[in-house]
Amino acid sequence: MKGSAEIICVGSELLLGDITNTNAQFLAQALAQLGIPHYYQTVVGDNPLRIQRAVAIACDRARLLIFTGGLGPTPDDLTHETLADFFGSPLEERPEIWADIQQKYARRGREVAPSNRKQALLPQGAAVLPNPGGSAPGIIWEPRPGLVVMTFPGVPKEMQMMWRETAVPYLQTEGWAAEPIYSRTLKFWGIGESNLAEQVTHLFDLENPTVAPYASQGTAKLRISARAANEAAAAALITPIADEILKIAGEHHYGDDDETLATAAGALLLQKGQTLAVAESCTGGGLGQMLTAVPGSSAYFMGGIISYDNAVKIGLLGVQPNDLATEGAVSDPVACQMAAGVRARLGTDWGIGITGIAGPGGSTDDKPVGLVYIGIAGPDRSVVSHRFQFGNFRGRDWIRHLSCCTALDLLRRSLQTS
Repeated sequence: MKGSAEIICVGSELLLGDITNTNAQFLAQALAQLGIPHYYQTVVGDNPLRIQRAVAIACDRARLLIFTGGLGPTPDDLTHETLADFFGSPLEERPEIWADIQQKYARRGREVAPSNRKQALLPQGAAVLPNPGGSAPGIIWEPRPGLVVMTFPGVPKEMQMMWRETAVPYLQTEGWAAEPIYSRTLKFWGIGESNLAEQVTHLFDLENPTVAPYASQGTAKLRISARAANEAAAAALITPIADEILKIAGEHHYGDDDETLATAAGALLLQKGQTLAVAESCTGGGLGQMLTAVPGSSAYFMGGIISYDNAVKIGLLGVQPNDLATEGAVSDPVACQMAAGVRARLGTDWGIGITGIAGPGGSTDDKPVGLVYIGIAGPDRSVVSHRFQFGNFRGRDWIRHLSCCTALDLLRRSLQTS
């Protein structure tokens, strides 16, 4: 292993928040897979002086500098010329690159602009990092002994292809890769990150594997990471720790890594050979969207009814008008009747009903924004309603998201115990 890496993402649009920096996330994960240490990331705007300052700082703390962005044909695409100036190397036109750019445009039936010729200018001595998917090539360059610079375009698909096809083989061949880091992320719903962390705090001082808590979109997560020669060796380190965590907080655990609450509930429905239908009011189809995002969900998800208006609740779901009048649409009996009604209407084993106040308006002293009732109707014709107060801290979309996820978690738990 030759040293650590630093990721430097160039683009004022990143600083302005116009786009999400998915390139840094991809590269961070890719470096971990290669076992290359990575301690810093930098985002810098399209300004030569600030880019050079970022390079100067990075040279003092990393041996592999990975740039994304700033390789286009416009005047604010400055990465290569700024790097050439910083390291005192002239730019030179590569005829083969200019010819490749012209051919790519011709194949697409487009006329190449004179400004595109700028993309054929690379620092003297730099090797070309080919870009099969676009016009902007990158470079692999050793401007100083022991320092390697790689550049990639900001377009994620192009960058990722270039990384896999050229950068990874280079780093492996040149001895940059070490023992890779493998991770397994345990996901939990129904328990907060801080509460979960308190229960497993004795594991946070481990060195290999390591355990780290974090949260995302209401899910509490514990990432277990191990440095090992191969995946099997890493699993031998990770599995005992995961088993210990699941003994402590297993009831809240719904899946690992890329699994979602929808895939977890769907797998249980498939396992039991049972079906589901949903009735939604405040979530407006969000729960159905989560369910149908899972490939193959048609095997167990029959459909849903968006009963936003009370007339739909009465006419299609059989909700009693008297209950609507006395208890209101956001209430225990209405959630139960929605769940039972959609189960009967669509002929499924399970039914879910969601009704609530997502805001920002529509609240009362007794029923504030964030109040949600979720009904679960099961195969034995039992119906249970659950009351939640999600608060009004993050707005309407957050309440709707929590409602859908919580409904899936309630279904998951019901399936596990039925």
